[in-house]
Amino acid sequence: MNDYFLQEELGYTVKTPKWAIAYKFPAEQAITRINDIFISVGRTGRCTPNAVLEPVRIAGSTVSAATLHNAEMIESKDIRINDYVIVHKAGDIIPEVISSIKDKRDSSQIPYVFPTNCPVCNMKLHKFENEVDHYCVNADCPARIITSIAHFASRDAMNIEGLGEKRVEQMHNEGLLKTVADIYRLKDEKEKILSMEKFGEKSYTNLINAVEKSKSNPLDKLLFGLGIRQVGSKAAKILASTYGNIDTLMNMKNEELSSIKDIGDITADAITTFFEDEANLHLIKSLKDAGVNMTYQKEEKTESVFTNKTCVLTGSLSLLTRNEAQEKLESLGASVSSSVSKKTDYVIYGENAGSKLRKAIELGIDTISEEDFMDILNNVLK
Repeated sequence: MNDYFLQEELGYTVKTPKWAIAYKFPAEQAITRINDIFISVGRTGRCTPNAVLEPVRIAGSTVSAATLHNAEMIESKDIRINDYVIVHKAGDIIPEVISSIKDKRDSSQIPYVFPTNCPVCNMKLHKFENEVDHYCVNADCPARIITSIAHFASRDAMNIEGLGEKRVEQMHNEGLLKTVADIYRLKDEKEKILSMEKFGEKSYTNLINAVEKSKSNPLDKLLFGLGIRQVGSKAAKILASTYGNIDTLMNMKNEELSSIKDIGDITADAITTFFEDEANLHLIKSLKDAGVNMTYQKEEKTESVFTNKTCVLTGSLSLLTRNEAQEKLESLGASVSSSVSKKTDYVIYGENAGSKLRKAIELGIDTISEEDFMDILNNVLK
């Protein structure tokens, strides 16, 4: 969209502008064979088909599995078990099947039939109107429970160090973690936890300290951690800063939510649906009773060279994560954008910075290395 005003109107997701498409060089491709197809169940219940591949070397690593996205994609590309397929890494990261090679077919190929029931809990799958994905809507599905608890504890959500997916699965199997609320009851299960494999006194203490610390996280972290469909970290922050506390948010109607910039009708409907569910209301009450913070305290902005400026982060940062750097800039009153334009005031760059840094130099925009950025932060945030 070649219009600055419309660009601002369309806005950004947490990672990319909504007004632009990035074209990249074609990814390296390889030919291999699909030995099987299996379904993985995510925290929202989304069921994703995945191909089991004969291992093949692509872009510097060995690939033995690839996403097939959804049933419609399998059907439209006519992908079958035992097919020879062309595979690449989408974005040079995620293995993906591009197409089947029909000329290589013999009598061994088996058309894939998407299951009607969840492969984990065997409940009937549901397909929402106007969506391509199938969902397990059983809130008690073990796969959903494990992935939703791990998401709640993840770095960008409640940041409970020591509760990764493998650890959550272990504790779920031991009967310690059946819901997100059980995280805040772990302090009462010391004896059982210490009897588990790879758990000692120190790791137990560290885990409980991380759990207790998470209670004071701001509301946006909690909202993101709850795993509401369509609500990512950016939407969670918008909702938290707009309504200030979870009780107000829970009482909002679709039309009130969708009137907020960057919260559309689909997201609004997902939010109201979430808060209409009795199980979710019970979870929120349990978290309140455990002392988890349910409010959003707007941070006072510290005056700095970044106040009221637009900044862009590019390259690999070694001293902070990208999210941490963005939070620091926002606390100093900056607006963080994902693309460089004439409206950009500063470009902060790490290692292997590419086109954004080059464009900043061409436009005469001030550039700041990660080291200099850290020096400014240390001086301002003493």
